[in-house]
Amino acid sequence: MNAAIPPSNTEEPTALVRRRHTRRQFAKTLGYLGPALVLVGGVAPVLAGNEPLTVLRAVELLVGAAYLVLMLRKIWQLRLNPFHQSTVAWLELAAAAILAIESYHLWHRYHEAELAGAPPQLPVLPWLYAAVAGVYVVLAFRMRQLATRQVVHLHAEGFAVRMGQAGQAHNLRWADIATVEAAGATSVLVRRTNGQEHRIAFDGLPDGQAHRDRLLAHLRKSMNG
Repeated sequence: MNAAIPPSNTEEPTALVRRRHTRRQFAKTLGYLGPALVLVGGVAPVLAGNEPLTVLRAVELLVGAAYLVLMLRKIWQLRLNPFHQSTVAWLELAAAAILAIESYHLWHRYHEAELAGAPPQLPVLPWLYAAVAGVYVVLAFRMRQLATRQVVHLHAEGFAVRMGQAGQAHNLRWADIATVEAAGATSVLVRRTNGQEHRIAFDGLPDGQAHRDRLLAHLRKSMNG
């Protein structure tokens, strides 16, 4: 199938979501229990009356209540649509706040113990909570971008595709393409004018054949135009 310069026909980039995405979302749901357990361990002494209710503890209780609501909401959204992604992951931000507050409380306890004459200890857990809180903050603003890094973009000058999380997208222009043809049920073989070949495989996608057909139809439309 010989390539030609197409008319102006452009589609929005389409995210490529693999079949294992649903399993990853389920594992992520289980991961939400971690901050919840940290929250329970932190506020349990207050609820039992063994520690005073300070302003920071009150803030932690409010954040914890918001976290539980957001967690239930997220689980419900994933049940309805495993591919749902919010612009800002508020659940991750709430988890970061819980871990940051608990990190501070642990630091404070270590400091009070040292002032009371206890031997110095390496505060591993506060550092760990602080580091995980930082990871949650990054994920809160980057999760949507990470989930949509695998894309196919059909545009007027050709098409671009990125099949993996790492690396740059392959942007192939019609002027550089000699032929494009189907190669199996879910793959496309692209031959460039310089003799190079690119095999674009949509394997592992629940709608891999549909993506292949869209790419081939995009080329046919360009030739007929």
